[in-house]
Amino acid sequence: MCSNYEPVTMDDRLMAHFGVSRPSDVEPPESAFPGLKAFFIRAEDKAELVVAQAQLGFFGYLPEFAPDLAFGRKTYNCKSETMREKRAFKAAWFAGNRCMIPIERGFEWCYETGDPVRWAVKRNNGDPLCAAGLWGVWIGPQGEEILSFTMLTVNADGHAIFSRFNPPGDEKRMPVFLRPEDQDAWLNCPIDKAGDFIRQFPADLLQAEPAPAPWKPLAEPADWESEPDMFVDEWREAAADPAARELNARRKRPKPKPDKGPEIKGPENGDLFG
Repeated sequence: MCSNYEPVTMDDRLMAHFGVSRPSDVEPPESAFPGLKAFFIRAEDKAELVVAQAQLGFFGYLPEFAPDLAFGRKTYNCKSETMREKRAFKAAWFAGNRCMIPIERGFEWCYETGDPVRWAVKRNNGDPLCAAGLWGVWIGPQGEEILSFTMLTVNADGHAIFSRFNPPGDEKRMPVFLRPEDQDAWLNCPIDKAGDFIRQFPADLLQAEPAPAPWKPLAEPADWESEPDMFVDEWREAAADPAARELNARRKRPKPKPDKGPEIKGPENGDLFG
């Protein structure tokens, strides 16, 4: 979840749970990853007299010294314990640039079976999650203003759900989630009070279950004939109809020959009694 989540994109859910609408001229991704854009909500967005709108920014905070957009792939999470000292985040924290990140569900990897298994985490009552974050404005190479944000995290030791995630030996982390009644206070409170909201979210308000990544169809090359592949026909068939390819493959499999046991040879001279 700290690096991959399904954002809230439906206008009615954004309005009902966060008091903002979805911008009509943007199309956010169905799944948020570092370096991609997703919705976030600032205090000034909700203070507008007209219907407030969520902002679309890069998931991965871009401080003023960031050399390029790729820098945000290293700053999509912000450890709450060190944000006041870290060069990348302290300016946003002390400027009061706090934000909320609307999340339908997030994804984490569980290693309890020995192999990584993707799990989904969401609210157990069907409401979206609200993660706490920091936001900023970065000036691009052409002088354009680019919005970005980061997700605050907290240690997850002892948490009934998030302590089960991440590789063995790695520190257990989880996003800082806000209760609905704390959202406005998080955005508008003085800096010396903001730390009160940085804590573990109760596990009994969450639901977690395995959620394997969906199957993705093979991408078809622009020109099949130019592909130096002796199995080009099979690849074409797989991209068009994976189920038919599997059925055809089963038909082509050679049938195993029955085991007749060891062969017993007779005398070479043809005399049965030698």
